[in-house]
Amino acid sequence: MPVRIAVVADIHHGKPSATKRGDTALDLMDEFARFSNNARPDFVIDLGDRISDENRETDLVLEQEVAEAFKKVEAPVHHINGNHDRDHLDVSDNEEILGQSLQHMAFDAGDWRIALWRADSKILRGPDHSSFVLQEADLLWLLRTVQNADRPLLVVSHVPVSGHSQVGNYYFQNNPGASTYPMAERARAALAQASVPVVCLAGHVHWNTITTIDGITHLTQQSLTESFTTQGDPAGAFGILELDDTVNWTVEGRDPVTYSFRPAVSRWSPPLPVFSEHPEFAARREGRLK
Repeated sequence: MPVRIAVVADIHHGKPSATKRGDTALDLMDEFARFSNNARPDFVIDLGDRISDENRETDLVLEQEVAEAFKKVEAPVHHINGNHDRDHLDVSDNEEILGQSLQHMAFDAGDWRIALWRADSKILRGPDHSSFVLQEADLLWLLRTVQNADRPLLVVSHVPVSGHSQVGNYYFQNNPGASTYPMAERARAALAQASVPVVCLAGHVHWNTITTIDGITHLTQQSLTESFTTQGDPAGAFGILELDDTVNWTVEGRDPVTYSFRPAVSRWSPPLPVFSEHPEFAARREGRLK
């Protein structure tokens, strides 16, 4: 039997902010609970950014309100912290509110292994620069999990590591560095060590995307309350991911997508270096190699 997962991303409960319709979040969470209960998934994944942060006192209330909304979901729920869940709150605050550990975790579901890669999603802010920091302990956990995988692997995180194009993205076209981790290429190198099929699922970037790199398919799911692709109305994105020999991904709402693919074990040929720096090409241009 396939593994069936209901997915919700970037709820952003709170005041409306830019194109995030946080004012609709709790009503949409009621709809998501009904959707999930009807779909009867094996479990639910919350990809993080449950709130639009304001300050510590307000954020504690907002997170608690989202936690209450999740109580209407009948299936087990696995949460991941997004950057807005961490601006004013510690991991321990989120753990207490949600009633579960938010450390890395891997578990088997059917013929698949699910890796909840809860790499730190706090944006470190400074006077001249703000960015995520991919901590070495988080990277090494991912590497060891990938190296030890003996069955197809789903890697779930808030921040995507594909490094895919952000052209057209309301938030990230002109801020691509904020769409992923610095050194995300090291995370991709860790994923490439897998001897099994790997699929990655993330949120954060507020749109549905499908990117395949080195034989590994990276999916990002649209935010529950985002409106930049939906002309001001919240997207109302509810996802179902089915894992089997073929992976089926469907997102319902105002920004729907349906995609099926067969995850590969094989990896691609490593990319060429810059043409002008390739010794063989240089030798041929200079007539030293026929």
